[in-house]
Amino acid sequence: MDPETEQPPPGDDHAFLGHPRGLATLSGLEVWERFSFLGMQAILVLYFADTVANGGLGMNPGTAASVSAAYGTMVYLVSVAGGWLADRILGSYRAVLCGGVLIACGHYAMAVPTAAMTWVGLGLISAGTGLLKPNVASMVGKLYRTDDQRRDAGFALYYMGINIGAFAGPLVTAWLGEHQGWHWGFSAAAVGMTAGLIQYVLGRRHLAGRKHSAEYALAPDAMRRAVWTIAGGPLAVAALATVLASLGWLTLGRLVDLLTLLSVIAPVVYFTVMFRSPRVSAEERGRLRPYVVLFLASVAFNFILFQAYSTMMLLASTNARTTILGFDFPAGWYASALGAFEVALAPVVAALWVRMGPRQPHSSNKIAIGVILGGLSFLLMVVPTSGHAGDGTYEMAAWWIVGSYLLLGLGDVLLETSGMSATTKLAPRAYASQTMALWFLSLALANGIQAQVVKIYGEVSNPVYFGVNGGIAVAAGVAVIALAPWLRRTMHPVH
Repeated sequence: MDPETEQPPPGDDHAFLGHPRGLATLSGLEVWERFSFLGMQAILVLYFADTVANGGLGMNPGTAASVSAAYGTMVYLVSVAGGWLADRILGSYRAVLCGGVLIACGHYAMAVPTAAMTWVGLGLISAGTGLLKPNVASMVGKLYRTDDQRRDAGFALYYMGINIGAFAGPLVTAWLGEHQGWHWGFSAAAVGMTAGLIQYVLGRRHLAGRKHSAEYALAPDAMRRAVWTIAGGPLAVAALATVLASLGWLTLGRLVDLLTLLSVIAPVVYFTVMFRSPRVSAEERGRLRPYVVLFLASVAFNFILFQAYSTMMLLASTNARTTILGFDFPAGWYASALGAFEVALAPVVAALWVRMGPRQPHSSNKIAIGVILGGLSFLLMVVPTSGHAGDGTYEMAAWWIVGSYLLLGLGDVLLETSGMSATTKLAPRAYASQTMALWFLSLALANGIQAQVVKIYGEVSNPVYFGVNGGIAVAAGVAVIALAPWLRRTMHPVH
């Protein structure tokens, strides 16, 4: 074991904007990973819904949105295992590298213009994201010593990189998808992930904790069994799925339903284990109860947020003008507005909390306000979609969707930062290394619910769809505010 690979860089490493050089490597990787992931996500539902003659898969809008949400469910369910694989088998550096390679291979597979390669690509991207996503953030933390005052600012720069990728990705993929063909858009995502991998490998010498062995490696015998299970398990599942599909028992609709069921079962099992674990003290168990409320608030918000890349994309492609000040743009560019707002708003919100100091709202109220803003982003869409004939040929001004994404982006900034912070503070000590798994389960459940609800998109009127879903989210946020006194008391000393 090389001790130099285990220690954070010295405190005098200020090579990247006053931060360790490794932050540039990891932030750059996230820029390109989000570029590829959200760039592909912005056009995925449009590709599903487009006609076969235009290179799409010819799904109806509700099915296209449902399958897109099911893909998101699979990504976040797999992510739960990604942290464990890094801790026990691969180590963080190799887990991120292997994940990036799988993601790139998945995007290259999707660049091949056949339906079969689309499904292969989505499977590879899901597995790769599951390895990469939960481990990059932990590597950022290893760049700083515990008492380093730059840690919070470093994470702010890291998350800004995420949002830069979220902004840039749809600009490129949507333009290529609409003008050259959907698979050209997927190719751009592949090139982006490849660029991220190259700079990650080139910058590896600046990363702390880059040893090849896992931090909590399994014993040799257990390691061999785990490796064989991991290698053989997916192959066995794929073979079984192929057989069931050929017999007509496993349809696309049933697969979506199965993923939704798993997204419900997983957090129930996870919370049950934690509540019953003898390693969890009575005090910690008391703090888990308010966390369940915050977990459900995250589900309510992300149910709305993830539709920015499904139903909102479908609405933009059919009923929104794609011209601003005489400039024509692809419908997928609307997705870039969300990333742009988050890049712009995150430092403003952070500065506001610093200015308010101890007078800033409690974490639970920040989360509640985020949920309410998410609901309002949908309620706003009731106005431009109301009062039109049933033929759906109307066009709304671009500013309606941009305004909806502004509310959604502000809500995301409020909820994600406070929610992640609360997760790390409220999780029992025995499960501290699995806090990311808890958060990813809320995202998986949000996508799982979305996969069922969006099936009625296009079957009911748009004002009803957006109004009911937005109203439920607002009600959930108000409920969290109503519980604020109890949450403050039970979350103490967490603010």
